[in-house]
Amino acid sequence: MITSPTPLLGFAAWSGTGKTSLLTKLIPLLKDRGIRLAAIKHTHHNFEPDQPGKDSYELRHAGADQVLVASAKRSALMTENRKQESEPDLQQLLPKLDHSQLDLILVEGFKHEPIPRIELHRSALGKPLLYPNDPQIIAIAVARDEMITPTILRLDLNNNTEIVEFIEQQLPRK
Repeated sequence: MITSPTPLLGFAAWSGTGKTSLLTKLIPLLKDRGIRLAAIKHTHHNFEPDQPGKDSYELRHAGADQVLVASAKRSALMTENRKQESEPDLQQLLPKLDHSQLDLILVEGFKHEPIPRIELHRSALGKPLLYPNDPQIIAIAVARDEMITPTILRLDLNNNTEIVEFIEQQLPRK
């Protein structure tokens, strides 16, 4: 089981369903409600968080194992995982966050981690539902016109307010 001082809520879906698009709509609505949050996203790609020619990129490629870039507006820590052969797990990443500044952590990906999740589903993609085989899924978000009758809570994928209200209900009362 994942241990975290901050509540975690994952979003699970097949690629192309719109997880990131939905999160970019939900985050401002959650922030408007005073919820301080972080987002953790898993990627399978050898991604580059910075671009060639930028100082942080050059320092990292020169061999620095960690590069912390900071300004008055933001900071970013990039860490090379040179010895790690397997994908990182969520428990390894959580200590990197400042939990004293958070009320909620939204997680995209990490579908095998034991955290509560909302499934996003679009029948047009031709992919099967995840929730019947994933006991961590606590709700499914689908378009109103989808012909799906789940045995768990159904949310309207196109009603951001409804999804935000559900998320807010999952948080411990202050």
